[in-house]
Amino acid sequence: MPMTMSRARVARRIATAAAVGGGGAGLLGVAAVGLLLTEVRLARRTVGGGATELPPPADGRYGAALWYRTDRPALRLGFLGDSTAAGQGVTRARQTPGALLASGLAAVAERPVDLRNVALPGAQSDDLERQVTLLLADGPAPDVCVIMIGANDVTHRMPFATSVRMLSEAVARLRSAGCEVVVGTCPDLGTIEPVYQPLRWVARRLSRQLAAAQTIGVVEHGGRTVSLGDLLGPEFEANPRELFSSDNYHPSAEGYATAAMAVLPTLCAALGLWPEDEERPEPARREGFLPVEEAAAQAASEGGTEVAGSRAPWALLKHRRRQRIAVQEAEEPAAETEERAP
Repeated sequence: MPMTMSRARVARRIATAAAVGGGGAGLLGVAAVGLLLTEVRLARRTVGGGATELPPPADGRYGAALWYRTDRPALRLGFLGDSTAAGQGVTRARQTPGALLASGLAAVAERPVDLRNVALPGAQSDDLERQVTLLLADGPAPDVCVIMIGANDVTHRMPFATSVRMLSEAVARLRSAGCEVVVGTCPDLGTIEPVYQPLRWVARRLSRQLAAAQTIGVVEHGGRTVSLGDLLGPEFEANPRELFSSDNYHPSAEGYATAAMAVLPTLCAALGLWPEDEERPEPARREGFLPVEEAAAQAASEGGTEVAGSRAPWALLKHRRRQRIAVQEAEEPAAETEERAP
């Protein structure tokens, strides 16, 4: 509990600095910089093993079997963020998180889902302004958007207040355009196999601190968050060959499916597709209303935890029941399938 409270205070300071335009102070002492730079160089020699292929394009329509419901127009799903949002590390479109969530959303909503993914491998939060502009430039705005961002902000030492400000501004623009927004917060970089101590400990600490600060910024601008940080941590550490791709850095198909299982319930709830009784907090599941910074700090330590806005300064902390999304059940986008047809 003391660690959670400390993280809550720091996250609030970062979010406040982001709101007023401050850069934010670094969380590491100067004495640690030299050691960390040495560890980063060693990790970079082994992470990735060279250039990785670009993620497969997954834009298109999902839920082809539901097209007969002409009275129910397709939902529009937008995806933004970095290489994780783009699906780097897998080889088939249906294995990307965007395709997995589009297929899952189509099944729950019983209507087709049109996916457009503008995520960019290597992107940091300062690229979100460009991505939002691109997403809103053509046609109607998406009904709901998923953003996955933060890992590169940590590894490139972007000031956390700057990172949170850029994310918050992106959420605000999307909400103003009528989009619901779900953000998968910064993943736990301490689970990356080639990263050694003490960098592993520091990476985990910084990842969770950024995730907590992101949550405050997102919730206060009308979005919802799902913590990805610790969600995959134990599974990555126990099954790195299954949940990491061949580059030892990005998730594998099963890793992305695990993350999608956690995000899908929140995605559906944002669109009002979840049963009403599921929206009530269950004390037995450690759910309830907390000050937003405390909810953010708890979520950063518990993967798969959702934080949604309530009456300021309160937020609702929920541990939603994950929905199984099997990789083999996800479909290829309709546009891609049509191109392959003889």
